[in-house]
Amino acid sequence: MLPQNRATDELVDSETYPLGEQSEQSDAASGLALVALSHTPVEHRLYVAMLTARKEVPDSTFTARHLQNLTGIRSLSTVRRGLEGLLVKRSIDRNGRHNVRGKREQAHAYHVYSPHEVMARRKEAGGTVLTPYPQHSTGANGAHIFDRAIERVAENSTLSRREAQVALCCVEGLTNAEIGKRLSVSEQTVKFHLRHIFIKFGVKRRAELISRLLM
Repeated sequence: MLPQNRATDELVDSETYPLGEQSEQSDAASGLALVALSHTPVEHRLYVAMLTARKEVPDSTFTARHLQNLTGIRSLSTVRRGLEGLLVKRSIDRNGRHNVRGKREQAHAYHVYSPHEVMARRKEAGGTVLTPYPQHSTGANGAHIFDRAIERVAENSTLSRREAQVALCCVEGLTNAEIGKRLSVSEQTVKFHLRHIFIKFGVKRRAELISRLLM
C-alpha cells in the first residue's frame, strides 16, 4: 500500500484485497477489491473491521472509540480522519449520536455498507463523489472483463494504491494525460508510477500490461 504516515497509517495486511477462491465468492470479492482501491490504508482497515463485525451483528453501529479498540489504531484522531474519508466515499454513514459508555458524553455512531451497497450509493451520487474507477463495475457489457483486471491488480500485493489506480486506468484505455487529469497528478507522476507497475508485472510496455491484466 501507499506508505503515507507510517507513525499512524499502518500498512494493511494481505487481507486488504481478499479475493475468495470459491467461484460463488468472485462477485463479492471483486466488489470489495474495487472498494478497497478507493480507500486509504487506514480507511480500509476501519472498513474491514466494521464489515467483519456486521457479519456477526447485522445492525451494528460503531463509535470512533469502539473502532479504535477493534483495529488497534492508537490515535483516535487517525480513526476520526479515516471515518471522515469513509463518509465522503459513501462507504459508511452517520447513524445519530450514542452515549459513550453510559455517560452523558455523546459521540457519533456509524453504519457500514457492503461493497455492493457502496458502489450503488456512489453511482446514485453521480459526479458528487470523485472516484478514479469506472461506473460500469456491474451490469454493463464486458464488465466481467474489467472485474478480471481488478482481481489481477488486487492479487499483486506489491502495488501501492496509486499504482493500482493507474493500472486500472490503463485498462480503460486512458492516455497518460487523461490518467493524470482523473487522478489529479502530473503526466510525469503517471509515467513514474507506470515504470514501477511495469517492473512489478514483468512487462515492458502498456499493451503488455493491459494484456496481462485481462488474460
